[in-house]
Amino acid sequence: MRAVHQIIGLVGWIASCFAVAWFGSQFMPGEWYAGLAKPDWTPPKSLFAPVWTILYTAMAIAAWLVWRKTGFSGAKTALILFLAQLIFNGVWSWLFFGRHLIGIALLDIIFLVILIILTAMYFWRISRPAGIIMLPYFTWVSFATILNFTLWRLN
Repeated sequence: MRAVHQIIGLVGWIASCFAVAWFGSQFMPGEWYAGLAKPDWTPPKSLFAPVWTILYTAMAIAAWLVWRKTGFSGAKTALILFLAQLIFNGVWSWLFFGRHLIGIALLDIIFLVILIILTAMYFWRISRPAGIIMLPYFTWVSFATILNFTLWRLN
């Protein structure tokens, strides 16, 4: 694969991930979230933007590594799973912050965790570094799932 083609692919994966990030950013926590009962271990608001920036960048690199190794047709299942988890990622922000549907958002994020696990497993088979790169994302979303569950129980 030519270097230009690889760079275009990387830019495409980054654009895909940050399109979802942009969509999610349209639904900010605001007053509604500030008024919720929260556990003491809720991370500070200032942590979310840098963590998500790193995670979206890492996710894009992982997808690019898989795509670069086999092309889309050679990693169809892995990359479709990746795109599906991106959709569930973006929808969570809309459900939770946009619609204030904590319980439905909890179901969404549970499916998201499952999709991340499947994506990481398929990525691992094609590119071990790509599978490893997905682990911090899995960890963060697993934590977010526990927080979502706790918020649902408290509110």
